Amino acid sequence: MKGLELAEKYFYNNGLPMIQNAFSQHSERIAGGLVGDGSECFGFDDAISRDHDWGPSFCLWLTMEDYNAIGGILQKEYDNLPKSIEGYESRKTSDWGQGRVGVFEIGQFYANFIGIDNIPSNLDDWISLPEQSLAACTNGKVFYDPLGEFSRFRSKLLEFYPDDVRLKKMASRCMTIAQSGQYNLERSIKRNEYFAAQYAETKFCADVMSLIFLINKRYTPFYKWVHRALKQLPILGAVIHMKIAELISTKDYNEKPRIVEEICSAIIEQLKNEELTDSSSNYLLDHGPIIQSKIRDPQMRERNVWVG
Repeated sequence: MKGLELAEKYFYNNGLPMIQNAFSQHSERIAGGLVGDGSECFGFDDAISRDHDWGPSFCLWLTMEDYNAIGGILQKEYDNLPKSIEGYESRKTSDWGQGRVGVFEIGQFYANFIGIDNIPSNLDDWISLPEQSLAACTNGKVFYDPLGEFSRFRSKLLEFYPDDVRLKKMASRCMTIAQSGQYNLERSIKRNEYFAAQYAETKFCADVMSLIFLINKRYTPFYKWVHRALKQLPILGAVIHMKIAELISTKDYNEKPRIVEEICSAIIEQLKNEELTDSSSNYLLDHGPIIQSKIRDPQMRERNVWVG
């Protein structure tokens, strides 16, 4: 059984009955689910994942008022729940895995990931939020939320970055993709600087995948899962997933620049399809400033195109 499915079954078999019996006055104000760090929250867990921070567990989310009133005793009741279900033993918590499940105040739960306990109110706030943290606090599944406060925060984040922030990030990715892949990778290979070549290739792949997530209006997850998650994206996901796998697996350094150009060509075609660029250049560096010029906010538009 996948961890997310296990968590949902554990919640409905043990968590919700406990809430309804011991906290009947608050039962319509408590949200339950599993969201956050961990492969199971992305649906990527397997047998290897089960050696730590995996097992029957879930999160409970309360408003500040309710957390102050019942948070402590709710946590005690949570801790007293049966530790196993259907043959799956208790959660194995690692030294660094504390605080992933249990009882949380809604604002603090989100602040643990994005650094603020409220929905971002301006472009500066939005652009400063780490993409992988946004991915982590919007993954998983909400099993139960009659009050809707936790889901309201979650839904606003899932609407994705404001358009100007998305364009700013996309412009920056075009610049760095060109620099690492179309420029520095081939030059490093010609100089037999293989550490530099490997670094440029890795940087290229990371920024390409980030750009594909931006194109799909999805947050880029933690690096361990980004390539796996890529193939699930409807726009260019499967194609770029395959091309990156081809790039990193080939031992022929003379083949790598060709694959890089194929990836960049596919990206440029998509940018044209979205009418974000009208340049005929095959060099992504030329497309970054054009994308940035489409930003409506003058202060955001005037920022350094390389930074995003």
